[in-house]
Amino acid sequence: MSTENEGNEGTAGPSVPSVPSAPPVPAAAPEGTPQGGPPAPGAAPVDAPTAQVPAAHQADAEQASAGHEQYPQYPYTPPTPENAPSGSAAWPPPPPAIPSYADGGSPPVWGAPAHAAPDHPRRRRAGGLVAAVAVAALVAGGVGGALGYWAADSSDSGSSSGSTTVAASNSPKDFKRAAGTVAGVAASALPSVVTIDAQSGDGEGGTGTGFVYDKEGHILTNNHVVASAADSGQLTATFSDGKKYDAEVVGRAQGYDVAVLKLKNAPDGLTPLALGDSDKVAVGDSTIAIGAPFGLSNTVTTGIISAKHRPVASGDGSSSKNSYMSALQTDASINPGNSGGPLLDAGGAVIGINSAIQSTSGGGVGQAQAGSIGLGFAIPVNQAKNVAEQLIKTGQPVYPVIGATVTMDEKTGGAVISEEGAGGSPAVTPNGPAAQAGLKAGDVITKFDDTVVDSGPTLIGEIWTHKAGDKVTLTYKRDGKTATAEVTLGERKGDS
Repeated sequence: MSTENEGNEGTAGPSVPSVPSAPPVPAAAPEGTPQGGPPAPGAAPVDAPTAQVPAAHQADAEQASAGHEQYPQYPYTPPTPENAPSGSAAWPPPPPAIPSYADGGSPPVWGAPAHAAPDHPRRRRAGGLVAAVAVAALVAGGVGGALGYWAADSSDSGSSSGSTTVAASNSPKDFKRAAGTVAGVAASALPSVVTIDAQSGDGEGGTGTGFVYDKEGHILTNNHVVASAADSGQLTATFSDGKKYDAEVVGRAQGYDVAVLKLKNAPDGLTPLALGDSDKVAVGDSTIAIGAPFGLSNTVTTGIISAKHRPVASGDGSSSKNSYMSALQTDASINPGNSGGPLLDAGGAVIGINSAIQSTSGGGVGQAQAGSIGLGFAIPVNQAKNVAEQLIKTGQPVYPVIGATVTMDEKTGGAVISEEGAGGSPAVTPNGPAAQAGLKAGDVITKFDDTVVDSGPTLIGEIWTHKAGDKVTLTYKRDGKTATAEVTLGERKGDS
C-alpha cells in the first residue's frame, strides 16, 4: 500500500511493511511540493532510520457538490394559450436544447443553454471553475424569471382577479449557525488557518497549510510543506481574510514530519486553535479537515476517524531519510495542499495534522497526481504538540530510541533486529536500552506494549509516539520462544 504526501505535486514510492490489519503506508503528504525517495535499504536503525520508505507526494483532487432543498411537488399542467393550434403537437413548445460543456460535461440541470464565452485564455483553472458557476447561476436566474412571468400572465388571462401575489420567504437576515454544527466549527476555525506558500531558491515550491499554534505567531505545519524553502527560500502565510505575512522556520523534525514557523511582524489578536486529546479519539468520531487542496485555500471537508495506530512511512524527497507515524486514519477528503492543516473533532479542537494520503496511481515520476480516495492520515496532535514544544524551545527535535537497528523488510512477522548496524556498527548499541533489557541481534519484536508490531516501520512509529525516559514492554521471539522485556527509552537529538 503506497501513500503520498499531500503536496501540490508528488511522486509515489515503493510500499512499506504491512500493518497489523493493513500494511504500513508509505505516505504522501498534503503539502505543496511533492517529493519521494529511493528504495529502502535492507535495514535502518530505529533511532536513526535510513531505509527509504518512498513517498509519493500526495496528490488528491477534491470535488464539491451543492445540494438543493427539497419541497413537496404537485402535478401541474400549464394552461394552453387561447390562440394555440387545436390538437397541435407544437404546444407546449419544447424546452431549449441544453448544450454540453467544452470538456464533455453537462451544465447544471437547473440552467439554460449558456451563451458562448469570449475566447480568452484562462490563466488559472480555479478561476475558470468559479466563472462557470457564476454564468450558470445568472442564466438559471434569467430562466426562472421568464417562466415566472409566463405563469402569472397565463393565470391573468383566464381570471378576472387581475393580480397575482408571490410571497417571499421569511428567512432571517442574519442566520447564525450553531457552534456544534460543521458550519459553526468552520466559521470559528478558518480565521486561525493559513495557506503556506513555500518557494525554494531556484523558484520551485508548492502550497500547503498550517494553523496558529500560539499568540506569539508560531504556526504548526508539516516538515515536507516547508522543506524546499527552509534553508534558502521564501515562506509566506496567508490568512482566510487575505492578509499575508512573511514567515521563517523556527525548527523542523524530518522524522516526525513536523515543522514550526514564526510569522514576521505577527499581528495582534491571533487566536490559536484549541488542541484536543488524540489519545481519547475513537473510531467513528466525526472529523473536519481544513486546508488548501490543489491551492484552493480555506476548503473544509468532513468525515470520521476510520482507524487508529495506522503505521505510515513517508519521505519528503529532499533526503534519504523518512518520516514515520502511528497515524489517525480519516475518510475526510484530503488532497495535495491539505498537508499541515488541522484535523478537527466535532467540537473544533485539533486532534491531528493532516499529512499523507493513500494513492491508487502507483506513483512514479511524471504520473498525474491522484485525488482523495477516502484514505487520509494525520499525525496525532499529542505527538505533534510534544515535537512543537521541543522545536520552539531548542530548535531541534528529540527522538525516543531503543538503541537497536531493525530491518525494513515486509512480511517478517515483526521488527527483526539486524545482524549489523549502519556503517558496520553493532546492531544493538552497547549498554543502550535494548542491550540492558537483554535483546540481541536476530530477535524479532512482535509487540510494543499492547500494539502488534509486524515490521520495522511499525515499531518506529510506535516508539515515536512516546518520550525519552518512558518505560515500555517489548514482546519478542528468539529461537522460536516468546519472551518479554521492559525497556526504558533513550534519546537522540536532531535529524542527523
